[in-house]
Amino acid sequence: MTPGNSPGSDSFGREIADASQRPVFDATITPHRSLGQNGFRIVMTLVCLASVISSLPFVLLGAWPVAGFFGLDIVALFVAFHVNFRHARAFERIVVTPLEVFLRKVSHHGREAVWRFNPAWTRLERQTDEDYGLLALTLVSRGQSVAIASALSPQERSGFADALGSALSSARRGPDYGTP
Repeated sequence: MTPGNSPGSDSFGREIADASQRPVFDATITPHRSLGQNGFRIVMTLVCLASVISSLPFVLLGAWPVAGFFGLDIVALFVAFHVNFRHARAFERIVVTPLEVFLRKVSHHGREAVWRFNPAWTRLERQTDEDYGLLALTLVSRGQSVAIASALSPQERSGFADALGSALSSARRGPDYGTP
């Protein structure tokens, strides 16, 4: 301990407060989407071109209603992508500090749910299948249980569980004040 940071000084108190609020773990989980906005534009452009080219012979032969059905396919595909992108707005954030485990889930509709747990009483439960790997993760504290990381694949969920488990262990030990 340095002479200016005695237990009675204000700077020592701020140092303790900063260390106890410093995140041990901070992760945001979002659903995976393989197609971005540019990819969406390219796919829709190609589908529209293919639809127009495919419907031209029917229009020229006088079967013009067929072109409308091609248009319905484009509209249905657009709506499906719109729903998919809307669901991609959901996320969950987990922050672990020595004082609390903070979990915030936001649905694709924008509804938010927040949980705060004491890391000393929080445990991570895993549901594992020998064929598929880690199926589910749950934070459990004092009778409350909340499923987490459902948007991750079993392999990603396993790595996430290991990192979160070690963060919970570290948080239970308390903040590191930098003393040797």
